[in-house]
Amino acid sequence: MLPETFFRALSDATRLRSLMLLQSEGELCVCELTAALDVSQPKISRHLAQVRDIGITKVRREGTWVFYRISDDLPAWAARVLEETFEGTRNAGQFHEDQQRLTGMAGRPPRACCP
Repeated sequence: MLPETFFRALSDATRLRSLMLLQSEGELCVCELTAALDVSQPKISRHLAQVRDIGITKVRREGTWVFYRISDDLPAWAARVLEETFEGTRNAGQFHEDQQRLTGMAGRPPRACCP
């Protein structure tokens, strides 16, 4: 993975917010990300496809549900950037609000929106 490609992916707020939630939670389904970020499913799916296509995330399908997680195959430098970014933003503004929305989902623990 080229650093330019990686940092270009992080430059979009929706992708960065999604990655920070994945960094925090390990794995989330599209519906959880949609609720936590308070954006439409097509927008989330489009952004997640971009980070998947360049290898930042991995996908697991379970029936009609799609689950994303940070790739274990990331170069060490890229994994450190995500870890450090998460540590630096976890309690800040929008990132904290996203985490609060995710935590506050009705019926949470994880998979509250998935059958």
